[in-house]
Amino acid sequence: MLRAIFLAALAALVASPASADATGLKRLDTGDDSRGWEAVGRLNIDGKGFCTGALIAPNLVLTAAHCLYSSSTKQRIDHAQIEFLAGWRNGRASAYRMVRRAVVHPDYDFSSNVTADRVRNDVALLELHHPIRNTTIIPFATDARPAKGDEIGVVSYALDRAEAPSLQEVCGVLARQQGVLVTSCNVDFGSSGAPIFSFRNGTPRIVSVVSAKAEVEGLPVSLGTQLETPLALLRAELAAGGGVFQHEGPNVNRITVGQIRRDTGAKFIKN
Repeated sequence: MLRAIFLAALAALVASPASADATGLKRLDTGDDSRGWEAVGRLNIDGKGFCTGALIAPNLVLTAAHCLYSSSTKQRIDHAQIEFLAGWRNGRASAYRMVRRAVVHPDYDFSSNVTADRVRNDVALLELHHPIRNTTIIPFATDARPAKGDEIGVVSYALDRAEAPSLQEVCGVLARQQGVLVTSCNVDFGSSGAPIFSFRNGTPRIVSVVSAKAEVEGLPVSLGTQLETPLALLRAELAAGGGVFQHEGPNVNRITVGQIRRDTGAKFIKN
């Protein structure tokens, strides 16, 4: 019922005149194309799938919480099996790092249906074994979430663009519903965890993380998380010594539509 109410509310908001036109994707294949975006990278997960993540400090990668769960075993993935490939494109990365610790939002519930609670708390913070100190890989700052009607952008990997990231420099905030950012940004499997940027004063700052791809009233949209409060909680948990992998995971009933060979990646929901 909550899921139905949530999607119905999204449908009403997306159908409103605030809808923004989205531009096409630009594949970042060359060094010139990808300059300034090297802190976005691919997260290779246990050799079975991938998500997108972004550096927000030399040793911290921001991504989606559900990337740390396996859809086949229904358990937390050992983050020691996750590798961050900064600036990955066409078989090479600007830096390679394994993950030392990982924390997810304390209120994130992998076992729940797709509700506003699940999406807005779908945030994880990964601590790398060794910081990335490279003058060409500059961590991104974060910012307050944008308002309805604001222009945003996203850099992500996806099922059909796994070997190089793609930039959508202009997409729009369609709505903010129960803490969830509803956008017109183009995402697909693998885009989970991708940074959503604002470009206030011409500088890209991360304002949200891609949680899911949805279809509402026949219109494709993407759903983004909250960031400011969750990020503060995750930083505090790491500072307190949290993030050590627990071998037992919860039994869950993950709701998805469609099939995919990978164990992780952006989820589809339909109204």
